[in-house]
Amino acid sequence: MSHVTPALYTTLAEIVPELHVHCVDPWCLIGSAAALLAGANVNVADVDVLVSRDDAERLMTLWSAQREHVYEPAGAERFRSHFARFRFPGMPVEVMGGLELNQGDGWKPVQAGRLTLVGLNGLAVPVPSVDDQIRILESFGREKDRQRASMLRALTSSPLRGED
Repeated sequence: MSHVTPALYTTLAEIVPELHVHCVDPWCLIGSAAALLAGANVNVADVDVLVSRDDAERLMTLWSAQREHVYEPAGAERFRSHFARFRFPGMPVEVMGGLELNQGDGWKPVQAGRLTLVGLNGLAVPVPSVDDQIRILESFGREKDRQRASMLRALTSSPLRGED
């Protein structure tokens, strides 16, 4: 696993237990934090959490004191969700409830696919499998996401450590 910064760990240590308790439906991290936890060498500026629409509503109530009400995410022509951004110690957290993507053929739900749990100092953090992360990132079509997908793809094609 790539290096988890103190800021990222601080954020995950605060939100992951609450996500496990308060989310009724499956949830996971996506984006740069998920890629880093899968082993990619990427920078993480915020934590993206993919949840159901109902769970997003629960989190908006639970974390109402930390909510940034004036933040508008970029890419409204391609992405839509029940969205909120929260300020936590460490870094911001973006919750996307029922995330949908429009690639020019109408709105379609973003499916996490197969989830894997990453252990991090006692935290069990669900992220999509590396293959599913690559699929999701490539579907987003942005340069930063293509770069992350490339870093993840390099993980799957590199030889196993310790073998000659």
